Amino acid sequence: MRYGTGRGRRIVFWRHGRTDWNAAGRFQGQTDVPLNDEGHRQAADAARRLASLAPSAIVSSDLERTRATAGALASLTGLPVRVDSGLRETNAGAWQGHTFDAIREMDPETLHLWEEGDVHTMAGGAETRLDVAGRVHRAVDHALRTVPGDGTLVVVSHGGAIRVGLAHLLGLPHGLWGALAGLSNCSWSILEERRPDSDGTPRWRLGEHNAGTLPVPITLEEG
Repeated sequence: MRYGTGRGRRIVFWRHGRTDWNAAGRFQGQTDVPLNDEGHRQAADAARRLASLAPSAIVSSDLERTRATAGALASLTGLPVRVDSGLRETNAGAWQGHTFDAIREMDPETLHLWEEGDVHTMAGGAETRLDVAGRVHRAVDHALRTVPGDGTLVVVSHGGAIRVGLAHLLGLPHGLWGALAGLSNCSWSILEERRPDSDGTPRWRLGEHNAGTLPVPITLEEG
């Protein structure tokens, strides 16, 4: 592993392309909604740019919208796509399939806490941000085992899962998790490896955030 003038590993967190539920402002969560035509176009365009990073490995959530997005990059690089359900979006329970306006009518106090970034609030009575961050971290750690010391791992996941995964890997205090903006569809963020802690635990810094933003509004935490 090289540090200082060289570099360690990189993790590219890439959000999937647009779906009809994104366009309608519905909270997808773990509902298996496919990419729409625009989402496929976004994935193909972003894949051409991400291929220039010469990725070493690709891992994806097992939901169709992420697998299709990852497939666009795999077709250009020849890399296989490893699937890990730990990279799924937040299980939002009773909120899934509803617009945020509808959720605000159903459950205003809980939604307010959740939108403010409270890590202990259960989305729709299901997962908390801490739950999601923990499984994303485990999935990333597992995928990094195959990545060389100066290699690049592309993680294809979802808006909410990426947001908390970044916050957790960066070691941000829980009260600051809400300071990270969400990603637009098919945009990405890059973590760069720093010198590890004395016990060998990897440390990361944010090199890019919401890169490749397309001229559409950002829709947060819809999956």
